[in-house]
Amino acid sequence: MEILLATFTTLFSIVNPFGAMPVFLTLTADDRASERARTALRACIYMVCILSVAFFGGQYILNFFGIRIEHLRIAGGILLIRSAFDLLTPGGNRDRVGPEALEESKHKDDISFTPLAMPMLSGPGSMAVCIGLIRPTYVDKAMTVAGFVLVALAAFIVLIFSLRLTRVLGKPGMAAMSRIMGFITLAIGVNFLASAIGELFPGLAR
Repeated sequence: MEILLATFTTLFSIVNPFGAMPVFLTLTADDRASERARTALRACIYMVCILSVAFFGGQYILNFFGIRIEHLRIAGGILLIRSAFDLLTPGGNRDRVGPEALEESKHKDDISFTPLAMPMLSGPGSMAVCIGLIRPTYVDKAMTVAGFVLVALAAFIVLIFSLRLTRVLGKPGMAAMSRIMGFITLAIGVNFLASAIGELFPGLAR
């Protein structure tokens, strides 16, 4: 349960489904509620698959390129810090999907994989975190994947109620939620950097 909760709390703020709500509502503006729910479900299933591939295949990628886990955590920490500053900056979260990609997505029949699942829900930061997770036993690995599913379930609930949440929270509430997620993501990124640097240079931790 500790691994399940740790995986959920670490990834939820990075995935940040609240940041995906404006894009989701824009791209599904002409859809019925049932179609919007199916799109959200497919996006969340794709997200679990993407994170699972990063989790199980990440170590092989690191070994192939000769990258130490500490190096990946430093890179992941930098990515998370950058993403956090985007969330803390007014309007910065819109850059997760560029205007060209957003315009192109309006003409797609299915937007669940891109841009929703990737890069909105499972971007480079969340994949870097998954690759950096080390779980020694099969039970730990299973609970980690269950954590991915729990994050996807929370993201699905946020997306299907996105229209109501937007009306209730309004722009000030959405901005405040974005800043809260950004602050948590910033703390996680700093922790990644500090722990990796401490392992690479033990003398600095004294």
